[in-house]
Amino acid sequence: MKKKHKVYIGINLVSLFFVLVSFVSVTLAWFAYSGLLEASIEVDVKSWYIELKKDGDEISNNIVVSSSGISPGMDIVNEEINIKNLGDSDAQIKYSIKSVRILDEVEDYYEVNESLSSDEIEDIIAHEYPFKINMSLKKGYILAEGDQTIFQVTISWPLDSDDDSSDSYWGSQAYEFTQDEQALKDLDENYQIRPPIEVIVSVTAEQYLEEDTTSDILYNLGDDILFDVVNNETCLEVGSNCYKAYVIDVNNKLGDEVVTLMLDPSSSYSSSSFTNYSSNFSSLTTSWTVSKRNLLIEDILRVISTDIYSSVIVRPDLSDVIIGTLNNQTRIDSQISLLISGNGYYKIVNSNFDFLVSNTCYWINEEYDTNNAFAFEKIDVDNSKVYSKLKTSTCNIVPVIEVSKLDL
Repeated sequence: MKKKHKVYIGINLVSLFFVLVSFVSVTLAWFAYSGLLEASIEVDVKSWYIELKKDGDEISNNIVVSSSGISPGMDIVNEEINIKNLGDSDAQIKYSIKSVRILDEVEDYYEVNESLSSDEIEDIIAHEYPFKINMSLKKGYILAEGDQTIFQVTISWPLDSDDDSSDSYWGSQAYEFTQDEQALKDLDENYQIRPPIEVIVSVTAEQYLEEDTTSDILYNLGDDILFDVVNNETCLEVGSNCYKAYVIDVNNKLGDEVVTLMLDPSSSYSSSSFTNYSSNFSSLTTSWTVSKRNLLIEDILRVISTDIYSSVIVRPDLSDVIIGTLNNQTRIDSQISLLISGNGYYKIVNSNFDFLVSNTCYWINEEYDTNNAFAFEKIDVDNSKVYSKLKTSTCNIVPVIEVSKLDL
């Protein structure tokens, strides 16, 4: 299908700087579009007004955020841009990384082209350096007349990430780069000192069009749906074969034929406790006609990694590290290996993912090691964890169902 996009608003040149961290040049373009001319000679004109706010203040042109310094052990820099639709036409929101410069080395400069996508660049800056730059868009659309979404950027550098050589190398390289830039400034007062790291991001709001790649308004992460697993249809009240389930697709698109749902982990099932983490829950699901499977660690990881501030890896004697962007299977696999090799666990904030939280532990159908499997368990009122638990322990099993949109 040929994509028909009409761009209405651009946020151009968002630059993330070390030593001075700044979002630069937010440029807005306002448009209206007209419908067909009616016999009454009235023209249907829809207003288009996207409002951006940072720290409660309306933004019209420039956004500048400063930091006293970027170094191992720094406080996390967390910037949120609120994007609100005050017009009467729905919009879809997207962002893409246009380029990244790391110091002044050619091999460390990335530019979006045919061989390197924005997603690949985002993966690199989130994981391949001791400092972590992560970006997140809460949802990919904003409905007319007041709906909003948040574009977030975090920058972090753990004090002890178990890679001293990398910390030392990049720390000294950044220092030398800064000294060289100052020397050039001393020789020429008109010289503009460059920051050690520069990321250029384009965030756009476009007219919401029903295309395969457009975010599906009906199925947002964490939305609840009541579904009859025997009759394969939605239902009105929990009971019998009607269960509450939650959408765990991070960004379900209009072109997706199915919706992935995780049954409510706080519900009581007829066969709720299992001592075998790899159980196929046959006693629970024998009569089910809906497509069903076990809950996997990648299901949970994709969800909790959308919080780029407080979802972290916790490992003994090491600093907590933000899980960060996970937009491909290879990175998910390496993330799991990192956790296991460090004998760690994932920690999340309950209020960010209340649909995952349960007062009873539940299995994730994947081995941690020979004697342990992954499980999800509440730590306290504020936090939960994904961790290793003896396979002989007793936990609930939470099925995942994959439902055709035709049945919803």
